[in-house]
Amino acid sequence: MNSSVFAAIDWDAPWLVPLRDLGMSITRTGGDWRNEFNRLAAKQGLSNHRGMPVRFVPQADLPAETPYESFISQTGGVPTRDNLHDFFNALIWLSFPKIKQQLNSLQAEELAKNPGVLPQRGVARDVATIFDENAAIFVTSDSGLINALREHQWHDLFIARRLQFETACEVRLFGHALIEKLVNPFKAITAHAWPLIADSQYFSWDEEKKRQWLESAVSPVLKSGITMRAYTPLPVLGVPGWHDRQDSDFYNDVSVFRPKRQQKQAGAS
Repeated sequence: MNSSVFAAIDWDAPWLVPLRDLGMSITRTGGDWRNEFNRLAAKQGLSNHRGMPVRFVPQADLPAETPYESFISQTGGVPTRDNLHDFFNALIWLSFPKIKQQLNSLQAEELAKNPGVLPQRGVARDVATIFDENAAIFVTSDSGLINALREHQWHDLFIARRLQFETACEVRLFGHALIEKLVNPFKAITAHAWPLIADSQYFSWDEEKKRQWLESAVSPVLKSGITMRAYTPLPVLGVPGWHDRQDSDFYNDVSVFRPKRQQKQAGAS
């Protein structure tokens, strides 16, 4: 990939802080970044859910009739194109291998239910794919923040409770498509937020301990099965400190910070 593409990444963006050191070290290796990912994957002992070593392989290695997720499950090879989308996917594989393993296991299991049939996404595969592509883990020790998020109480969440994002809340991007979008950020970018309660001590831990805890907390829940109700919309540039003009007018933009839809009552016309 041309180094000018990497130049578009602002590693000082607040949402990239957890990925900054690893990402910058890989981009500095020059054009053959896939080999560097493979070197680090081997060093880390990265494997898929079947215990097969994970390797980042050229897209051409993926047979035309084989679904992407099935190929990863069957071979450990992750088809990787020469673009930012797949660069961020590989970065997340190295950062959250247990979660990526579990997502691939869920996707491959769904595909295996209808072998030989043109794959169509079912609910379970949709849920896993959305997490993989567009999830943001909303970690907090205050359930009130989760309630405000789920109820779309944006002023309460982002203005009245703003200081809690320094001590009791962290938004961690996981979806690689979401991270790719934020290379060229715009106000309407919205994540599928996954709310997660953590002990208050979480916010005093170093990056590695946080990462390990997130892996141990998220992977078993994915394995047990989730529905679309697990997610809630999060306009990511509303996160305090993630945009330079977060005044009342910013949050009053209902085209982005939408009010919660009212559920229709039974029997209503």
